[in-house]
This record gives sequence, C-alpha cells and structure tokens, in this order.
Amino acid sequence: MCGIVGYIGGQDACEILIEGLKRLEYRGYDSAGLAIFNGQKIELRREVGKLRNLANEVIKNPVDGKMGIGHTRWATHGRPTEYNTHPHTDCKGKIVVVHNGIIENYIEVKKQLTEQGHVFCSDTDTEVLAHLIESHFKDNLEQAVKKALDILEGSYAIAVLCKDTPDRLIAARKNSPLILGLGEGENFIASDVPAILNHTRNIIYLGDDEIAVVKQESIQVFDKDLIPLQKQSVRIDWNIVAAEKGGYDHFMLKEIYEQPTAYGQTISGRISENTGNFYLEEIGLTEKDIKDIERIHIVACGTAYHAGMVGENYFEKFARIPTKVELASEFRYKEPVIDSRTLVIGVSQSGETLDTLAAIKEANARGAKTIGVINAKGSFITREVLGTLYIHAGPEIGVASTKAYTAMLAALNILGLYFAKVRNQCDTSFIRQCVREMKTVPRLIQEILSDITEIQNMAFSILPHKSCLYLGRGYNYPTALEGALKLKELSYIHAEGYAAGEMKHGPIALIEGGMPVITIASNSCNYDKMINNIKEVTARDALPVIIATKGDTRITELSKHIIYVPFCSEYLSPVINVIPLQLLAYYVSLKRGCDVDQPRNLAKSVTVE
Repeated sequence: MCGIVGYIGGQDACEILIEGLKRLEYRGYDSAGLAIFNGQKIELRREVGKLRNLANEVIKNPVDGKMGIGHTRWATHGRPTEYNTHPHTDCKGKIVVVHNGIIENYIEVKKQLTEQGHVFCSDTDTEVLAHLIESHFKDNLEQAVKKALDILEGSYAIAVLCKDTPDRLIAARKNSPLILGLGEGENFIASDVPAILNHTRNIIYLGDDEIAVVKQESIQVFDKDLIPLQKQSVRIDWNIVAAEKGGYDHFMLKEIYEQPTAYGQTISGRISENTGNFYLEEIGLTEKDIKDIERIHIVACGTAYHAGMVGENYFEKFARIPTKVELASEFRYKEPVIDSRTLVIGVSQSGETLDTLAAIKEANARGAKTIGVINAKGSFITREVLGTLYIHAGPEIGVASTKAYTAMLAALNILGLYFAKVRNQCDTSFIRQCVREMKTVPRLIQEILSDITEIQNMAFSILPHKSCLYLGRGYNYPTALEGALKLKELSYIHAEGYAAGEMKHGPIALIEGGMPVITIASNSCNYDKMINNIKEVTARDALPVIIATKGDTRITELSKHIIYVPFCSEYLSPVINVIPLQLLAYYVSLKRGCDVDQPRNLAKSVTVE
C-alpha cells in the first residue's frame, strides 16, 4: 500500500523517481508526487490520479536535481486531493517527507504543533511528521528525525529530504516495509525491490526502529538511539524482466502462466523422490520440535488464508496434528491459547502484511514456535520467525495473487508430508508416491493453460450477472472461496464461496433463474454429494458452471457449461482446480473493462490496519 522511492547520486533524480514509482504501481494508489532539491530549493510536483498525470506535469514543468523523494499515495487520512498528496513539507518548505503507514496519535501532536504556531495545509497524518521534524531541527537532520519518531505512535516507512542538509536523505521504518539500494556513486530508498532493480541488485532491508543516513557514496544504518549498526546487503537474483509483463497484456495473466514454473521451483530440492528424504533446514525446527507439537495455528489474510485452509487438511490428514486456520486480523486480538508446544505458521506473499506480522509477534510473545511461508526474501516476517519456507514464486506484481497462491499450496503440502514422516504417520513409499504426483503438477497446469477457449467463452455467460455462487467440498471448499474472491476483486461482481454442504442452510435462498453457480465437481471422495448439489441448483433454474475431471461423462447430463481439468489425486486438486477459476475471473474482468492489475480500492501488500 503506497510506494516510496528516494534517490541521491549523479543522475537526473526526476527520471529515476518516476521510473521507480511506475514499478510500484501494483501496490495501489490514488495520487502521486515527488520532491527534488535543485541545488537552491526543494521543488514539489503533485497530481491526483494515475502516475501518468504526474509524468505529464514534470514534462510541462521540469524540475532538475540529483536528489529527491517520490510517493504514490493510497488515501487513509484525508481524501485523494492535491493538497493531501505526498510529499508534505514543514512551514518553511525546507523539510519534505513521504510516509507509508498510519500515525495513530497525529491529532494530539497536530494540536500541540498548531498551538506552537505551525500551519497545516493538508488533512493527512503525514504532514505532522514534517512539522515535528522542523520543531526539533537545528543542524543535525537524523537527530531531528529520531526525536520526532520518538513522539509518534503507529506504523511508518519514511524518507526525508532537507534543504539545509543537501548531502543526505534520511530513511526510517516501523511495521512498514522499506529497503535501501546500494549503487556506485548513487544510492536508493524504496518500498519494494522492483522500484530500483533496474539500477542495483544489492539491497539492505531496513529493520523496525532503524534509521538510515543515505548519502551519494555511503549508507549508514542506526538503531532508534542512533547507535551505528552493521547491516549486510542482500544480492537480489530476480531478472528485471520478471518484474515486467513479458509480452502479456497484464501482469496477472503473465503470472497465471508462470504457475508451472513457480510450482516446480517451490518443490525443487525439498524432497527426494528416490529416498523420500526432506531438505528443510531453513524452517528452523528440529525433529524433536516437530514431534513435540500438539497443535498448529495457521495465520494469514485474503488469498493466503485460503491457502492456509488447504494446509489445514495437509497437517491433519497427513501428520494428524490438530490444526486451525485463523484470520490474522482476528488472531492478534483474541488472546489465543498457545504455548511452547504450539506451532504458528504465518503465510504471506509479501512477508510484510501487518496483521500477519502482528499475529506472529503475538505468538512469539506467548512462547509459541513460529515459522513463515513467504515469497519475499528478507521481508519483515522472515526476521520475526524461527525459520522460513520460501515459496520461490518470484515477484508477483498483479494485485490479485495467482502464482503465489499455488506455490503456497505446494509449500504447505511439503510441510504436511514432512511432519507426517517425522511423526511416523506415513512411510517412505507414501512420501515417494506423493513426490511423483507433485512433480506432475506443472505439466497438468500447463495442460489447462494450453487451451483456454472454453474458459474464455464461459466468461460471456457470467458477464451480464450481478451475483455468483461458488460451491466446493473438502479440499476444494477453500478453492470455492478463492474463486469467488478472484471474481469479486477483479470484476466487481458480487460473489460468495460456500461449502456445498451448507447450501440448504441459507445460500439456496439466493438462487434465482439464470444465476451462475460455479461448482467444483472434480474427482474426489465427495463427488456424489457434489452431483446432488448441482441437481439442487439446476432444479431452481440456475446456470451451473462445473469444474470436472476429464473423462467424466456423467457430468454432461447436468450442464452444458463444463470446464474440464486433468485427473490428479484429490489432495492436489486445489492447485489444478483454481487455475480455470483464476482465468475465468481474469476474462470476466477484461470483458467488463476493469483494471485487471490494479483493482479499485485494493493494494498488493496491506501494511496498515
């Protein structure tokens, strides 16, 4: 949510900032701005709406300089207007700030500053920080920033530029992501790696309560008391092309087609098909730790939560460990009953989701063991947990998660099998069989992707409708939830996912003539029950759209709208069945003229409450 870019060096800062902000558009925003020091004063350019508005403005009114900060804003405090757009300045225009996060005590601080004579020009919480730094600034910018942050409560990632200290930028973070990029004769600040990947692959991940002084030739990181820290840089191995569309019309479509590769990368090197051995030292759990686990809590949000629901099946059916999946936003407030024999697994694509991070911190405070199933290396959750199972899906730019979801399913499957083996709930032959089956998944996904004509045609059937129902059972109840989420977040059509067995407990009242009901009726132990559910739907003149296994002739009696998927073992079916649902949501959205990669009101990484 929101994006920050900062630059100091020998190049045109404006060009680099605009380029970096473009690479952060996937985070979601409603306005954009930048501030550049031209050698004499700081110049601001701010525009509401798409980034192209800001780019056009700097073409009409150029601003020259070798250092600056930029921001894309997703409104929290104050409407999306020019005066609420970042960057924000102090009274004299000497200090400029961009900020992601929420300052919780800003009203109190603003009142105090107003009484001191400060004049505010926006409705934002961020502007408070600029004035607060001004009130403490004498000749040391980092000291002024430190004193200001000591007063503030809440979350932040900030970049600060000051006219009176033209040799440096200041960066700081707390519960909101921020990275530093190391260049040659130039250095960078950013919210996420893609913003600066075209300029450097050497990254420092800033930690909570850390402050950085970023100069043209150096970066120094300090703790909250300005005591110097030794921070190691990380070499990013992403190809810059991986952060671009690669010839596809949208990032989302590109990422759907990357799923065979992403799934393969997740399982690669983790299990041996020949021996049934696992190679998971990174999770930080010994075999004794795993044997001592009495229960598991999986905490996640959105799509990651649906992946966790599938993971619950893996841990209970394979490893026989009682497992509960919880929304991270609820877990953190419920005083959970957990202890040292509890394992809490945080699932997150970004590794920066605020609620999931807070849930992990809560679990740590109560003595539980914690691990993360994460995509983004070096992200904040990975530094809070005992160990991490990276899903290796690569950068995911589209707001609607696709390849990260199926990679999460692969990672949770691996963990479930590993725990089962350690706890003697299965033998080596079973593990080897599962590995063989998992290795077929990339080919099965590719088989679906090789012919999507029926899915594209099905989108026309859904297009006129205002509401859809998704039904699934067992392993595929979460798939129904995920399919419904994709449709509503991309196309803005109301959609609900339900456990099919709950049909008669309320949802059946929603069904009316012609209403699309997407049912997942692939090969499973619940197949006959799903057939009965489909008959209930057709009896009420709904439009059944069925996900079915190739070769199923019985299903043709129930509907003309059938999407066939390849046969696979039931525990792998959530991976296979979600692919047509992702594509269906994509094409419905496309035909409705929606912004596929950046749906309204949504952001890729939710880093505020």
